Amino acid sequence: MTEKTRSPEFRLAMGALSGLRQDLFHNAFAYRPLPPMSTDGPLTRRLPERIRAYAAWTPHAVVVGLAMVVLLMSIAVSGGGVEGVVTGVFPAAALLMTLVRPAGAWWVSLVSTPFLGFLGNSWDGWPWTPPAFVAHLGVMVVVAARTRPRTAAWMWLGTAAYALFAEVVLGGYNTDSPQMLLVSAFALLVTTVVTVRREAQREVTVQRTVTAVERDRRTLLEERTTIARELHDVVAHHMSVVAIQAEAAPYRVENPPPELEQAFVTIRENAVAALTELRRVLGVVRAEDYAAPDAPQPTLAELDGLIANVRDAGLTVDKTVTGSVRELPQGVELSAYRIIQEALSNALRHAPGSTAKVEVSYVLGGLGLRTVNTAPQGLVKPSPGAGHGITGMRERVAMLNGEMTAEAAEDGGYEVAVFIPVAPAAPVAAPEPTA
Repeated sequence: MTEKTRSPEFRLAMGALSGLRQDLFHNAFAYRPLPPMSTDGPLTRRLPERIRAYAAWTPHAVVVGLAMVVLLMSIAVSGGGVEGVVTGVFPAAALLMTLVRPAGAWWVSLVSTPFLGFLGNSWDGWPWTPPAFVAHLGVMVVVAARTRPRTAAWMWLGTAAYALFAEVVLGGYNTDSPQMLLVSAFALLVTTVVTVRREAQREVTVQRTVTAVERDRRTLLEERTTIARELHDVVAHHMSVVAIQAEAAPYRVENPPPELEQAFVTIRENAVAALTELRRVLGVVRAEDYAAPDAPQPTLAELDGLIANVRDAGLTVDKTVTGSVRELPQGVELSAYRIIQEALSNALRHAPGSTAKVEVSYVLGGLGLRTVNTAPQGLVKPSPGAGHGITGMRERVAMLNGEMTAEAAEDGGYEVAVFIPVAPAAPVAAPEPTA
């Protein structure tokens, strides 16, 4: 009941205090060393490899250098006495602490400020001496860069509270609190903006990487599904032939033994069951808007028609066939046709105005395919694609245990070379002569 009756202002205040406790009080002196800087930036990437390894420690070197400047400044302002060393050591130590304990470094810098002010009361500036002024600014900037933006706001408010306390309670003259609050506000604002922008870029990079991986995975699954749909007709045809032949075989033998008849019945039942399961699996992978093709799946015999259509679209294509043309398994014929189709489509899309060459080689032990297009010509800009074509070709080749290379040619064009192994057809036994 109490939680429900509390006002939004009270919950907002409690949330703010919880954030303050978490940012500046909870584990304030925990050991958190500053990691080396990334060297894949636009500037560090151009450095030599040997120098790039040292460039990763640039933030540490900057902090150490600033601490040395603060120490030398204190010694110079005090005239080189012990007072200058003492008043310079604490601000320099606070700066160095930002490398390992950032929140604790801010507390050390803030708590040591009144003592350093009293020790250096002969210098200009109150409540910050010149070395403490520079050191406290440096501490807040480094801590803000290493933590969240909310911490920068809390540090500025804490500094403002101390400045008010020093002016009202401790007194003093020739105050430099307005300068501290103005300069620190600007420095923290710039640091916070840079930090937020860097974090946003890092998140965008991570998200792009995840998106690219998921897109590639989805593309691969889509291509495999497409291949499975197309090969369904091929596999279904063979399974149907097996079932029909198994059913008709007993009638071709006079007085077949019962064992042979049962064997043919078993073969037919298994073929029909396999065909049923194949259709069930295809129903799972088929999209809702998928329509089965009305015509048979294309083969290499229809390659001339494909090339004629591509020529009508504006791409000059030459075809060369070598070797003894023979009938290949339907899966090989279909995959070879689709690979050439995709390669020519890529040439139309990405290399307008070019010329292409298609080579089909019937060799011993397999089928060789090669498509080459020249560099784009004319003023027509290439059309961006989805990037699925090469993936689909590789999946088809891998399914047939083949090999494929797809790379840019030396003249600026593109070349796709594929070899698909094909086992030699089993010789058909001649019928035995009848008596």
